[in-house]
Amino acid sequence: MSTNGLGARYWKLWTSAGLSNLADGAMKVALPLVAIRYTDSPAVIAGLGFAFTLPWLLFALTAGALADRIDRRRLMLVANSARALFLACLTVVTVLGGGSIWLLYVAALCIGIAETIYDTSSQSILPQLVPRDRLSRANGRLYAAEITANEFVGPPLGGFLVAIGVGFAFGTPALLWVAAIGVLLLVRGRFTAERTGSTTIRADIAEGLRFLGRSTLLRTLAIMVGVFNFASSAVFTVFVLYAAGPNSVMKLSDPAYGLLLTFSAIGSVLGTFLAEPAERLLGRSRALALTIVGSLLTVATPGFTANPFIIGAGMLLGGITVSIWNVITVSLRQRITPTRLLGRLNSAYRLLAWGTMPLGAAVGGLLGQLFGVQWVFLIMGALVLLQLIPMFWITDRRMDAAETEIETQEAAETAAESAADR
Repeated sequence: MSTNGLGARYWKLWTSAGLSNLADGAMKVALPLVAIRYTDSPAVIAGLGFAFTLPWLLFALTAGALADRIDRRRLMLVANSARALFLACLTVVTVLGGGSIWLLYVAALCIGIAETIYDTSSQSILPQLVPRDRLSRANGRLYAAEITANEFVGPPLGGFLVAIGVGFAFGTPALLWVAAIGVLLLVRGRFTAERTGSTTIRADIAEGLRFLGRSTLLRTLAIMVGVFNFASSAVFTVFVLYAAGPNSVMKLSDPAYGLLLTFSAIGSVLGTFLAEPAERLLGRSRALALTIVGSLLTVATPGFTANPFIIGAGMLLGGITVSIWNVITVSLRQRITPTRLLGRLNSAYRLLAWGTMPLGAAVGGLLGQLFGVQWVFLIMGALVLLQLIPMFWITDRRMDAAETEIETQEAAETAAESAADR
């Protein structure tokens, strides 16, 4: 057992997640930087973000049903293997001179499908590794590793690798996913959710949707995240055109662009450690309301200035608050959802929360094409600000009541099973 009481298996998962997210972070920057070598159209560049996030709209519910049917660790292994294979193929074809914007679209779509399976399984496996009273700490440490890799180390690495060559930009993440697979193989155990009978995929999906539909609290949070992700997807889909290259407003080099994104990562890492104190000192409801104000800085600041230091400061504060939101809400979701339903609930939640990202990417590209990219930042900032309205309803009392309800329900089910055994 570790000094933090999270266990050796948790820390192996933590290491694997860090490697996997390092590959994600490098790809997040490498794909659009390579894409602007083929086109300078905001709509076409936005289409790349659309292709990458579309699977969350089309495939999320199926991924959740699979996570509640099949061993979650095995699904994570399959997903990372698929991502490594897709990227290896893209590397070979591009190095041989067959690269194109449309090939990047295909790669983004395939990697995105694998991501829906990996992320849904990864978030659902955690309550099977650590006790519920340690979920906030476990999620905080896991987010710290993921964000450090995905947003702090990965983006500048991606920019640096693109500067060296496209083969390095795509080949390195593929190798990182292979390393993540190797570490995940060391996590021993069975991670299949308990099932009471044989059902169809369709019935499983319907059960997860019904659970989300009955929970006004979770449904409201999912819609709020969906609105924010719509706005942030619209912004960051076109942000590369505003920031990177000699013809952009900010005129940043490829490595400098990746470095700018690390301001958000630094804030995000800090936020993972501040989430528990914020939850304890402010209460969950006030802490969540504060995160919305911070998130506004990430989205809207480029609409008022091209100064990279001011934009970086906005990203720093926004990163802190987004991490606080994630740690609090994901831990709440894991606490108030039965383990057997967690994969489907996570996927239904993310259908609302993440399914808006391809729509945001498409709208961001269209607005940028018609009015200019700065208007995208301003319009989406106003949309984020509206998220303060639902926070008058989301109170600590409602969140505490939801936790008490699931604890009572699970205690009754355990008592019924014990009686049946006798």
